[in-house]
Amino acid sequence: MAAGTKPLRSDAARNRDKLLVAATQLFAERGLDVPLEHVARRAGVSIGTLYNHFPTREALLGAVMPQRLAVLERITATALADPDPWAGFVGFLEGLFALQSEDHGLNEALTQGFSLASDVSQACHQGFVDAQRIIERAKAAGRLRADFGPQDLITLIWAMSQVIRESMGTAPGAWRRCLAFFLDGLRAEAAHPLPGEAAHPPTGEAAQPVPGEPARRLPDGAAHPVPGEAVHPVPGEAAAR
Repeated sequence: MAAGTKPLRSDAARNRDKLLVAATQLFAERGLDVPLEHVARRAGVSIGTLYNHFPTREALLGAVMPQRLAVLERITATALADPDPWAGFVGFLEGLFALQSEDHGLNEALTQGFSLASDVSQACHQGFVDAQRIIERAKAAGRLRADFGPQDLITLIWAMSQVIRESMGTAPGAWRRCLAFFLDGLRAEAAHPLPGEAAHPPTGEAAQPVPGEPARRLPDGAAHPVPGEAVHPVPGEAAAR
């Protein structure tokens, strides 16, 4: 609570807490554009009560997102503390995408340019700075290909967010298999000259990363075991040619 702000009455504080719980659940289940009326209904309060506490969607997001970003900060810290820079890099990506796979809202917030409160945007920016440190550590150790940079991380987050969104309901573990293919191509020993240049975000701010689960160590060699499951075509639809 900001300095000088009058404490909430106990009933108002309870309503605010119920709104935060409901918003956290619904944003994770359905994404950031869920109708606010649905948030109020799940919380068991009126829409007027919601607007009394959170006048805008941005204000509500600003109250909910720090919980998820705090998890990201822990993942980042774990990656930076790992004595094996490659394992730290892999653990960071696995953790980031695990969080995105659990939370539609976070998946959207990191890739689709939703307007966030300034303090949340700053936390996202710091997360991206830390991600660059994770990348540089892995490159300096000679494990990550030297031409992989922050813009390539953004492209990878874009790509994986699509995989996560499209497979969340049918093959929720498919992103792990997809990431394993990407990681094989990011190893320094697999590097070949690349065409073109890295993509840039279409709207100003770069996507901001997030970390998660422990790195899975793979044996050295040309091919590495691929975790997860493949995405299968939806019954009744023609396969893409």
